[in-house]
Amino acid sequence: MQSRNRIFDDISQLMTNAMGVAQGARDEANNAMRGMMDRWLADRDLVTREEFDAVRAMAQKAREENEALKARIAALEARTSN
Repeated sequence: MQSRNRIFDDISQLMTNAMGVAQGARDEANNAMRGMMDRWLADRDLVTREEFDAVRAMAQKAREENEALKARIAALEARTSN
């Protein structure tokens, strides 16, 4: 009976070690894939979402200022033509 428990303990330990190795291999593969994707994206000279949002906000502000200036010019032109 004792030898049977020892065999199960050994098998259990072997399975635990195998799962640890598999987990380590998975983590290493994930890190390698993440590194490859980061390098690929860096080579494409893409912008981050934060950079895109900042430029979009600047463009929106410029459009609003442009519309305000158009309205001021129209008002000044209307005043000088009278």
